[in-house]
Amino acid sequence: MLQGSGAQDTEKPPVTIEESVTVTATRTDRRIEDEPVRVEVVPSEEVQEKIMMTPGDVSMLLNETNGLRVQTTSPSLGGANVRIQGLRGRYTQILADGLPLYGGQAGSIGILQIPPMDLGQVEIIKGVASALYGVSAIGGVVNLVSRRPSADVREVLLNQTSHRGTDAVLWMAQPLNERWGYTFLGGGHWQQRSDLDTDGWTDLPMYRRLVLRPRLFWQNGTGASLLMLGGVTREGRRGGTVPGGATPDGSAFPENLDTTRMDGGLVARRLLPRGVLLAARGSVTDVRHDHTFGGRGERDRHHTVFAEASLTATAGAQTWVGGVAWQRDTYASRDVPAFDYRYSVPALFGQDDITLNRHITVSASARLDAHNRYGTFVSPRISTLIKPGGPWTMRVSAGRGYFAPSPFTEDTEATGLRPVQALGDVSAERADSVSADVTWTRRPLEVTATAFFSRVRNALMAADTGSRDTPVAIVNAAGPITTRGTEFIARFHRDDVDVILTHMFLWGTEPWEGGRREVALNPRHSAALDILWEAGPARTGVELFYTGTQALDDNPYRVRGAPYLMWGALLDFEVSPRMRVFVNAENLSDVRQTHDERLIRPVPDAAGRWTVDAWAPLEGRTVNAGLRVKF
Repeated sequence: MLQGSGAQDTEKPPVTIEESVTVTATRTDRRIEDEPVRVEVVPSEEVQEKIMMTPGDVSMLLNETNGLRVQTTSPSLGGANVRIQGLRGRYTQILADGLPLYGGQAGSIGILQIPPMDLGQVEIIKGVASALYGVSAIGGVVNLVSRRPSADVREVLLNQTSHRGTDAVLWMAQPLNERWGYTFLGGGHWQQRSDLDTDGWTDLPMYRRLVLRPRLFWQNGTGASLLMLGGVTREGRRGGTVPGGATPDGSAFPENLDTTRMDGGLVARRLLPRGVLLAARGSVTDVRHDHTFGGRGERDRHHTVFAEASLTATAGAQTWVGGVAWQRDTYASRDVPAFDYRYSVPALFGQDDITLNRHITVSASARLDAHNRYGTFVSPRISTLIKPGGPWTMRVSAGRGYFAPSPFTEDTEATGLRPVQALGDVSAERADSVSADVTWTRRPLEVTATAFFSRVRNALMAADTGSRDTPVAIVNAAGPITTRGTEFIARFHRDDVDVILTHMFLWGTEPWEGGRREVALNPRHSAALDILWEAGPARTGVELFYTGTQALDDNPYRVRGAPYLMWGALLDFEVSPRMRVFVNAENLSDVRQTHDERLIRPVPDAAGRWTVDAWAPLEGRTVNAGLRVKF
């Protein structure tokens, strides 16, 4: 809830050495204020606040960052993705320490399964970032950066919610000696099933989740380092009709999902002669799903292998990066094998940052991807940092990228693939984006305004076929999807008080039945006000959050979502140096989509889906409380 909307952005110059922030998402590891590519950072302090609000996942941490929106694709199945500046969630690349541990093009990215307890900061690049990260980043990149073992810490967090949710998380970090250290995250998360409007359909699914994630760190103090990490996630979700409940046609319709995720990766760096940095990254991810859609089952496996090597060097006013990469994404279904694919994409990439003078720095990057099925693509990006002097900083950025077709869209994630025709002769999606922002800083106030525009050509959309067996086809749109908008962030920080005010305007259109229509589930206006202050051992905060009207797609109850205003409060109190207790209240205005209408449809749609899209909160008022104990 608190502070996430005011993610620290690239225009904020450090006041002291301790405030300097280094980002890794652009590969150059430079200070954030020197990067021509705009990188917004959610710092450690804000991550720690979010841990006390939703310790089980990062959805709130991302949803309350200006320009990002977490969109639920299937409440029962736990499907959710991140829309950046209004673009579909499948275009957002989620990374962990720069690695695609949550898959490449594996459909919903599972952000409801990522706990935030082990995060140090979150780095966000908005707009096409294919020049930096390839095929899955035409909407932007979210890089989840882990905490380092800088001190010996052992901590347990226990949390309980008013909707019968429970979280128990163990976090350990220890430097073993001057070179070696480790961290370990272990979490158990439980949620009971809830039917808040008593219509026989699950509003909050039951789930049981176990997460284990160890990391091992090494560095020699002379420029060489190694990070090795792994993870296991096991989860079972149960939704759809409640036991004894029925759909309007009188039948039971369970929606269940069992997930097993295993991943591992490494990030290695070595300093060569003449200051050249050699970096290597690699990862393997394996995800197995067992879906239930009513009486239909779908079992599948997503597998991603990634490897990259690069060199970085500085020569005078230039900092350049060059490298090679390879990624393979595999999908195999035991029940719908017509959609199986294996994409193999070797790539070359390069980046050159040139400081022309003390006022202007230019970054030019490009990537060449050779897709084994859809051909060769070139993805360029250019960004310019302008410091005219005084309190002003400006950035302008433009990029182009592509996205290889897959059967996973927001529609098919909610229905499964059995109602869908096998992919025909579809083309790769192509995207262009441009943005410009200006920042004015005069302590204790900082203000940033941004304008952006994006266009996606050959976008994949679901179309009706008229067939009873396979009523849905995935086709390229007849025209481009265009999105434009503005962002505004103002932040006041003095002593123990933080005030953050944000606003976002968003307007997107897409082709529809020979004309155009507004893109669904993109609120035209959204705004937030966060206030946080510290007084002795207590930290207190309040937030107001406004969401404006938004177009809806195929909703039998309304064509536009109603605007709503939510507010909440947090109290965090230090009982002793080793214990903190917290109470957090979300959505005290009790906004809930099912107050006025049902989530379940009167009849299923052509693909067999029983629910409408979630355009407002489904859980209503929520209170959680817990404690954090160090030992």
